[in-house]
Amino acid sequence: MKISMIHALWCTLFVVFITFEVAAQEIPKYEYLEVIVIQKANNSGKVKRIKVEEQNALEGKQITIKQLEKLENTSDLLNFMNAANWEFVDRQAVVSEENDPVWMSYIFRKSK
Repeated sequence: MKISMIHALWCTLFVVFITFEVAAQEIPKYEYLEVIVIQKANNSGKVKRIKVEEQNALEGKQITIKQLEKLENTSDLLNFMNAANWEFVDRQAVVSEENDPVWMSYIFRKSK
């Protein structure tokens, strides 16, 4: 009787340990959203336009393309996305000519 109780205790501890181990190894899944910010070239980085294309990450969310495109500067964009629980991940710039607008790609992510 005593041996079977010890076996049951060990089995229970083993199952609990395996459960914690599996839960700790789960990879978080994210949705990604790209927002394009077009800035004037020689005007101290003033935003000319914010452009957002239709993306799967926006489906069923409280933020819309119209809300994002109404924003007037990058700090408003970052504050708006932060308030909506989107995390800023990366920014990349594309400059073709000296007087051409600067295209900035802002990448945000949100846990699914």
